[in-house]
Amino acid sequence: MLWVNINQLNHSIMRKIILILLLLSNWAVAQDNKDTISNKIVVINSEFSYKMLEPNQDLRKVNIFIEERKRGAVKNKGLTIGVSLIPLLDFQNSNTDSKFAYLMRHPTSNNQIGTEVSEAVIHSFQLSFTGTINNWLAAYMEILYNPEQSFGAGTITSLGRNLLQLRKGFVVFGDLNDFPIYGVIGKMDAPFGQTGSVSPFSNSTMWHVFGGLGYGAQLGFKKWNLHATVMAVQGGAQFRAMHTPVGDTTSVPSMLNNFTADINYTLQIGSGFKFLFGGSYLHGSAYCQDFPIVHFKPCSDNNPAVTGYGTITILDRLIVMGGFATTLEVWPGTHNPTPPLDVFEASKVTSLDVGISYDFNTQGKIVYSVSGEFSDFKAGPDGSPWERQNQIILGFSGMVKKSSKFFLELFRTEGFAPLNFISGSNPFEPFPPGETHSQSDVITLGIVLGAIITF
Repeated sequence: MLWVNINQLNHSIMRKIILILLLLSNWAVAQDNKDTISNKIVVINSEFSYKMLEPNQDLRKVNIFIEERKRGAVKNKGLTIGVSLIPLLDFQNSNTDSKFAYLMRHPTSNNQIGTEVSEAVIHSFQLSFTGTINNWLAAYMEILYNPEQSFGAGTITSLGRNLLQLRKGFVVFGDLNDFPIYGVIGKMDAPFGQTGSVSPFSNSTMWHVFGGLGYGAQLGFKKWNLHATVMAVQGGAQFRAMHTPVGDTTSVPSMLNNFTADINYTLQIGSGFKFLFGGSYLHGSAYCQDFPIVHFKPCSDNNPAVTGYGTITILDRLIVMGGFATTLEVWPGTHNPTPPLDVFEASKVTSLDVGISYDFNTQGKIVYSVSGEFSDFKAGPDGSPWERQNQIILGFSGMVKKSSKFFLELFRTEGFAPLNFISGSNPFEPFPPGETHSQSDVITLGIVLGAIITF
């Protein structure tokens, strides 16, 4: 009898789902009359593709997507294809053998040996597809190849680090020209804080610490210079920076039990001054594991995080930005119970980011930019080996046709604190109890020359 009731219930649910799909289909047909383009086309839109694929400066890609749709940069009933390739030349020097903290390359001894390293490589390759059905329904997909920052085992020539992945993929419902509310479902960046950078290539440490990426559903409101967003996130350990326990402290993402919320406002004075400021809440950050800390290990409880941020833009050429983020609870695994490291108490995780950039020759064929940025990551008390990892970037770049960039960066990092086993391991892998690979006095200096070629 119970089986019959459940079966009848399932049939009832299916009928409702079919009815909803039929209603949505009818709405789509009705909305089709509003389209300005009647023929399906395949186009290359280099300026749009650059905005969606550039890896570090503006990481609110859903926001970019809906804004570009609003201003008509992406046509209806079309397929836009984008390609981006980033080649690099770089040199790095560390004061400690085989410890390089620059985070644009996976910082392990599998990749960098000795105190001086250099390379000429493909940092990453991206391929994107933007499909637009009508003015209110569109989809975005992004394929990524990134051996330098892949979590695969081995060196950058190992097969496990030379695979393709669907980095982002989402469907967007809504038309900001008609209605200020939109919805998104898929794999996307979390709307938490200001994790973008003013540097031409390098991500800020804020992004490395709190830049979330995961499966979920997003609902947003954007009007009157106000933008509010809520995203329901799949539980367990997501791809980046988000984690909540599911059921009996498992990390299996079998429940939609994490979320993040963000609100920001843009104050505009005249045509030359804008001040954006906002704040965010994340219900489950990645900093919840007990000792020893291992990526994607299950947590016993969630650890929320909050952030405040702001950006001043003057005459569309001077940008000053900053933000601060912190977990609300300590990261339990940052306390190593084994002497002599047991003297360091568990700590909250924080990050600070401040940067400035200036564009010149803005009316010329090549727009030049100079920038400077400081960002940090703190995960331990004063004096602990895993206390901090700071990053300073000085950058110079030239933008060609609003779609390709050549850049030079000088960087300095202070501290070496990889998240995996940050406070040590137990019992003997990968190193003995009472020891850690983290080291607060490691200093890395480097220079990066490269290009972001997009078409």
